[in-house]
Amino acid sequence: MTEIIPFEAEAKLDWIAMARAIEAGHDLPPAQVTDTFLYRGEDTLLNRSAWIEGLGIAVKVVTVFPGNDGPSINGAVNLLSDTDGTLEAVVDFHLVTKWKTAADSLLGAMKLARPDSHEILIVGAGNVAASLREAYGAAFPEARFTVWNRSRAGAERLKVQHPDIVIAEDLEQAVGRADIVTCATMAKAPVVRGDWLRPGTHLDLIGAFTPHMREADDRALQRARIFVDARATTLDHIGELKIPLETGAIAREDVVAEFSEPDLFRRESADEITLFKNGGGAHLDLMVARHILERWRAA
Repeated sequence: MTEIIPFEAEAKLDWIAMARAIEAGHDLPPAQVTDTFLYRGEDTLLNRSAWIEGLGIAVKVVTVFPGNDGPSINGAVNLLSDTDGTLEAVVDFHLVTKWKTAADSLLGAMKLARPDSHEILIVGAGNVAASLREAYGAAFPEARFTVWNRSRAGAERLKVQHPDIVIAEDLEQAVGRADIVTCATMAKAPVVRGDWLRPGTHLDLIGAFTPHMREADDRALQRARIFVDARATTLDHIGELKIPLETGAIAREDVVAEFSEPDLFRRESADEITLFKNGGGAHLDLMVARHILERWRAA
């Protein structure tokens, strides 16, 4: 019987377990992944598919309708059996997207950030920012959270959800104080400067998802040891790395590791700056959707 899993299923989830589910997914055989796009003017239909032997198949349908009065990004996630290809579940699109995005970055921070990190800066105050506050708070429960946003109103809205968050007025000063900087913006040009980062900082970059978008400048990449969730979905597709690779600001060899290389995916000293690019991908949707289904059935 096909399960229909609503957004309310998140009451059965926790961030640490989700990050570990993503980690475990990378111990399985490499994923086959493909994306296809259809367009109608400004509207987009994206189909993202992944197959991991032992985990199954996920087909994520994403619609982007910028002219909507409500949410402009919607869709569905279909989870199919690895054994016989039958449809096991249809999982709420927004549930999978929320938990995949923040848990991907959380796993990067659990591996790369200093365990004693106590000052966490969130750059950007959209929906992803609220998820990051939840996720990072699970792994760093004693940390103090600060948010910087281009508009004060957006930061105030986030503070209503999480009253303990401090609103920063000056981004440079806020970055300079932070142990972890996590960015989830729609910036097309860098907003975080490498010269602002102090030794030992972990920089988590989420927002850029097109070939023309960036959140950090060349100096940030040059000062940091660079890590990605997957080379295949980041190096040649997202401006954060694609642009500096094309200009020669960094080389492909500067990317130390991806999640599938656990022996290399680690911090080597307390003073080094680490940088993680969250590129997403259908393989992560599959890992997250499978974990959600398991938790739903176990309850």
